[in-house]
Amino acid sequence: QRSQLLQATPPRNRYKHPASAPMLPSFTNFSRPLRQAAPTVIRSFSGTAAIMGVQKTVISEGSGASPQKGDTVTMEYTGWLRTPGQPEEKGKQFDSTTGRGSFQTPIGVGRVIKGWDEGVVTMKLGEKARLDITSDFAYGSQAFPGLIPPNSDLIFEVELKKIN
Repeated sequence: QRSQLLQATPPRNRYKHPASAPMLPSFTNFSRPLRQAAPTVIRSFSGTAAIMGVQKTVISEGSGASPQKGDTVTMEYTGWLRTPGQPEEKGKQFDSTTGRGSFQTPIGVGRVIKGWDEGVVTMKLGEKARLDITSDFAYGSQAFPGLIPPNSDLIFEVELKKIN
């Protein structure tokens, strides 16, 4: 029965492209892969290092383990908008755990902005760091009215308090 079904099925390539319609390029003959391999995460940070849309600057060294993707971490942080044209300048503060208590979240699994997922897994327990995050690794074109305009670069000072 299966061979009869296959024989009865008309070939898929019988579609005639209308002469008036533009031809789209074929992507089947590319010699390079369409997706690039994920970048290697550098684990030895001393001073400042960049990972794609995140630049991490160590404020105070930690001495413990680093979280792995999927670990739940406890963090303290403050977030600012980056002042346009002045990359070192912190702009308006939009969020902080100060007075509210620590923040707990799974890390490296898409529950927070990509800049945190990429930057926090490079930290050591007890480390305090500055994460400079480009908009594509933050909220992109999404805005939070009154807090974060669309396409905003962000600065966070984060401290890794606990790996649960």
